Amino acid sequence: MQTNSYQLYNQKLNGLTVFRSLLNDTLLQRLQALLCACENGEMESLVSAYGAFTSTLFERDVDFPRALLELVLNDENRFLLSAARGEACPVQISRAVQKELEFFTELASFSSKDAKASLSEEIAAFLPDWETEPLDFYAAYAERITDAPKKGYGVFTKYHAFSFGADGLQPVKHPDPQSLAQLSGYEREVGIVMRNTEALLNGGTPSNLLLYGDAGTGKSSTIKAVANELQDQGLRLIEVKKSQLFRLPNLLEQLAENPLKFIIFIDDLSFTGNDEHFSALKATLEGSVTACAKNTVIYATSNRRHLVKETMGERSGDDIHLNDTLQELMSLSARFGMTITFQKPDKDGYLSIVKHLAKDYGLEMPEEELCTKAEAFAIRQNGRSPRTAKHFVETQMAKL
Repeated sequence: MQTNSYQLYNQKLNGLTVFRSLLNDTLLQRLQALLCACENGEMESLVSAYGAFTSTLFERDVDFPRALLELVLNDENRFLLSAARGEACPVQISRAVQKELEFFTELASFSSKDAKASLSEEIAAFLPDWETEPLDFYAAYAERITDAPKKGYGVFTKYHAFSFGADGLQPVKHPDPQSLAQLSGYEREVGIVMRNTEALLNGGTPSNLLLYGDAGTGKSSTIKAVANELQDQGLRLIEVKKSQLFRLPNLLEQLAENPLKFIIFIDDLSFTGNDEHFSALKATLEGSVTACAKNTVIYATSNRRHLVKETMGERSGDDIHLNDTLQELMSLSARFGMTITFQKPDKDGYLSIVKHLAKDYGLEMPEEELCTKAEAFAIRQNGRSPRTAKHFVETQMAKL
C-alpha cells in the first residue's frame, strides 16, 4: 500500500458526515493514529500505534472488517433514524451514506501486512496479525434498515432488557432467563399478559396492566418471561424504579419515535399518602400532556390492590374534603386499563407447580417423596407459592 493511501484513508475518515460520531470510538481513533504513523514512517511511533490499535481490536474481534461493520451498524444517525421510522431522507444525506459505506468497504481491506510494510522482518514477525475478509457494507446496512422494526438500532440491537436510572438507559447484560415454560398454574393470568403484549406488537390498542397479588406468585416473572419470549418480534423491557417515576415523561418522549415496542416495568409498586412519585405516575397513566406513546405500555406489579398505604388516621383525618382525598388515593389503580390478580395456590395447585418444576429442572425423585418434602418445605417457609416451589426444587437440585 502506498503512503498516499494511508493519507487518503485518514482524510476520508476526517471527512465523515453521516457516520461522524464513529470518530469518537477508541478503535477508529487508534486506527487513525496507526495510519498517520504508517504515513510518517517513524519506526517507534509506528510500532506503538500498531500495538495500541491491535490491542483495542482484539478486545472486540480478531477480524477487523467485522469489528468495523459492527460499529457502522450500531451507529445512531439521522439517516438510520429516518429510515427506521419510514420517513424519506434528503437526497444529499442518502448519497453521503452510500459514499461513506463504499469507503468503509474499502477501508476494511486495510491489513496487518499493509501496516507492517516498512518494519524490519524481526519486528513484523513479532507483531500479531489481524484477519481481513471482503464485506459489503452497503448490503449489510440495507439489511439492518429492513430489520429495524424488529431489531432496532444502536444499543437496542444487542440487548433486550434495560434499567432506567439517574444515568439514563443502561442495558442489562445478563437478564433473568425466566421462560414461559417455567410458569405453571397461572396459565390464564399469563395468557392475558401475553395477548395484551401481542396487541402492542401488532399495532393494536393494548392496556396498561397492574399485576396484583400475594408475594411470590409470579407477577414479575410473568412480565420477564413475556419479554424474553417476544424479544425477537421487536419487544424490549425497561425497568423503572419508583424513585425515577418523575422522569417517566422524558423516557416516553425518548422512545416515542423508536420503531421497537417497549414494556415499562415498575416492580413492587406502592406509595405512602404524601409520596411525591404518586402524582408523577398518575399523570403519566392518564391526564398529562405527555401521553404514553403508541409503542409503549406500562406493566406494574404490587402486593397492594390500591397501591397507596392508607392509615386509619388518614381515613378519619382532618381534611375538610375527606372523600375527595380518599378517592384520590384509590384512583391510581383504577387508571390501569386492567388489573390481573395472582393468588396463592392451594395445596393441589402448589404440588402441581412443584412437579412441573421438578420435571423442568430434571429432578428425579419419587412423586410421593417429592410431594411430602415440598409440603414440609412450604410449612417452614412463607407458605405455598410458585416462589416457594422454585426454591424447594433448587435446594433439592443442590442437595441441601
